[in-house]
Amino acid sequence: MRLVVRGARAVTLAEGPIPRRGAALRELSVVDRADVVTSGGLIESVGPAGSARAEPGDTVIEAGGRVLMPGFVDCHTHLCSAGDRLDEWERRLRGETYLDILTAGGGIMSTVRAVREMDEAALADGLARRLVLALREGTTTVEVKSGYGLSTVDELKMLRAIRAAAARFPGTVVSTALLGHAKDAAVADFVARTIGETLPAVRREFPASPVDAFCEAGAWSLDECARLFDAAMASGARVRVHADQFTPMGMTEWMIERSAASALAVSVDHLEATAPAALRRLAGSRLFGVMLPCTGFHTDDRYGRGRDFIDAGGALAIATNANPGSSPTWSAPLTIALAVRKLGLTPAEAIAACTVNAAALLGAADRGVIAPGKRADLVLLRHTDERMLAHHIGGNPVDAVIVGSAVVSGDGER
Repeated sequence: MRLVVRGARAVTLAEGPIPRRGAALRELSVVDRADVVTSGGLIESVGPAGSARAEPGDTVIEAGGRVLMPGFVDCHTHLCSAGDRLDEWERRLRGETYLDILTAGGGIMSTVRAVREMDEAALADGLARRLVLALREGTTTVEVKSGYGLSTVDELKMLRAIRAAAARFPGTVVSTALLGHAKDAAVADFVARTIGETLPAVRREFPASPVDAFCEAGAWSLDECARLFDAAMASGARVRVHADQFTPMGMTEWMIERSAASALAVSVDHLEATAPAALRRLAGSRLFGVMLPCTGFHTDDRYGRGRDFIDAGGALAIATNANPGSSPTWSAPLTIALAVRKLGLTPAEAIAACTVNAAALLGAADRGVIAPGKRADLVLLRHTDERMLAHHIGGNPVDAVIVGSAVVSGDGER
């Protein structure tokens, strides 16, 4: 299959280091009028307007100066879930905090109960529907975590559901085993059982999936996360962590130390409560920092200091954190708009943070840029200036989504 996009404003991100750090995050390598040709699922050429010649049978999109950019990469989501948290949301509107509800057995645990009651096929169907909605807003690669099972059988059920839904999705789904999300109070030796039983079972069936945990008051402690991660890395697993969302527990510093000795430590995500000194240390490490502005917007209006992190040389990625409790959205465009307003990013930095940097975090070096030989996962916007992604709030700015040379959503016409 061959696709020709003519006369686009191509935001290629084709030049610069990967991942982008500091000032390099602002370099989008824009070609103001470009023809982009894709074939066989890959980008074939990027040339000046008028350079591409369509062949019989080609799909041709006349961009008319609209922005063509890499598909969004959402590197932190909890899209595989069940039930809703509407009652808890109303409780928070009345003044209860997220941690109060979690400690009382709600929050994550309410979703755990709903997931345990649902079978694998139904979980996969629900995830498949959400993936389609994310795709329509330009997300072509998405990470999806387990973590609402909290038992060997239910974590495996979630990961199998993610795998099943991924097979129906035209884009790419990357699974993560979030084994340390919360603790089941009904299981006395829960942490030991997770490390000794659930982790080995998951590693046998899903050896490519990183292992994740939520280090927070009322969830997993620093020592418990360290034990889980040491065991995971000993088995060859990459590790990521939710840290400093509400309470700095020392996990960011632990990950920094581990990353100096092991490439298996990948990212620290959330960072809303990270102390300035720890944030600077993280920026100087090889770890990615992942910030989730939709979460602060929906919960407590607290945000990571994205501007400080970038200025200190950090490798920043942004993501939706899509989940039924603290971030009920799958919209990458909304994430970009909030990252500019709440994290202090420029529009260019926000675009790079959810394309080339997010792809690098997931180990997907074949996407996130528009260059010959790269995967042809592209988004055609209705806008003629990429800054409108950040300036406009609400609605869907995507006219067409292209995955592997095929138009899978929209048709590119206005």
